[in-house]
Amino acid sequence: MSRPQPRHFGRALAATLGLPVLLLSSLTASAFTGTPAATTAAIRSTSSTFLDDGLCDRVRFGTNPAHFDLPAGFQPEGIAIDKSGTAYFGSRLDGDIYAASLRTGEGKVISQGPGTASQGMKVDQRGRLFVAGAGGGNGRVIDTRSGKVLAAYTFTTSTNTFVNDVVLSKDAAWFTDSRQQVLYQVPLGRNGKLPGQAAVKTIPLSGDYVHDPVNLNANGIELTPDGRNLIIVQSATGFLFRVDPRTGVTRRIDLGATVMTNGDGLLLSKNTLYVVQNRLNKVAVLDLDRSGSKGRLVKELTSTDFDIPTTAALYGSRLYLPNARFSTPPTPTTEYWVTAVQR
Repeated sequence: MSRPQPRHFGRALAATLGLPVLLLSSLTASAFTGTPAATTAAIRSTSSTFLDDGLCDRVRFGTNPAHFDLPAGFQPEGIAIDKSGTAYFGSRLDGDIYAASLRTGEGKVISQGPGTASQGMKVDQRGRLFVAGAGGGNGRVIDTRSGKVLAAYTFTTSTNTFVNDVVLSKDAAWFTDSRQQVLYQVPLGRNGKLPGQAAVKTIPLSGDYVHDPVNLNANGIELTPDGRNLIIVQSATGFLFRVDPRTGVTRRIDLGATVMTNGDGLLLSKNTLYVVQNRLNKVAVLDLDRSGSKGRLVKELTSTDFDIPTTAALYGSRLYLPNARFSTPPTPTTEYWVTAVQR
């Protein structure tokens, strides 16, 4: 997709709106005071028609950009958005946490990573970011205001681990492991109090779920619409499972002949489950019953701006998805960005 260049953008916008070239030059120059990623995002956020492929919003003055850049070489995977409209992203390279405004697209690293990847994440109403620690076999909780690590939990010391995603229920944080046939539970105390390491539980998965020892297994995780059970997607098979959080017993969710091939991040909104199908460059939209035992495919969302999106977060009428670009060899200068689509 072609992308607007600052000089061309200023002249075209001046011609369109009748603004003096000197004023537009001043506006454009002022955007170049940040980092390269923030600079590009600031310019694009003022474009009158930056991206419109039928699903992405037309971007105008006063609206959030439907596309904004992340730092070069960042290698994003997870996303979470708080109520203020700040989006958080984790790096697969070193675990850094990057925060960006949905209004401007500008952002900065707020927490340095541990040197291992940060995968899926969720933010709670207290401004705490729960992060899945991938091959580190761990999870951590970060204060989004200070960037301080409030708690860190070791789930396993096995080298055959990949803690991939997390969801928050009313009394626990639940983490998937794509290499182990288990879920990890971090119980939350009164008023959301974070527990010590000794409180962490490992819940073996049983029932309909069949573990694949070679490929990725449990990946994205969500709650059922009634909040009583969990939903996981198994990337290796494309199957969705409902999981009893007390026992770990799984039942395959009845989608008829529909299979969530390349299923990655999950996102629930009321009875609607969004399933990011990463390498297919689309998001499946499913209508589930209250118990999460069966569902049907309603539609699929896609965009010409997608380049292997992995996870999704909701803000207003849009889904925001980071593009992991798994098929592009990562370098320190590789470009990464976020795409918004109308849900």
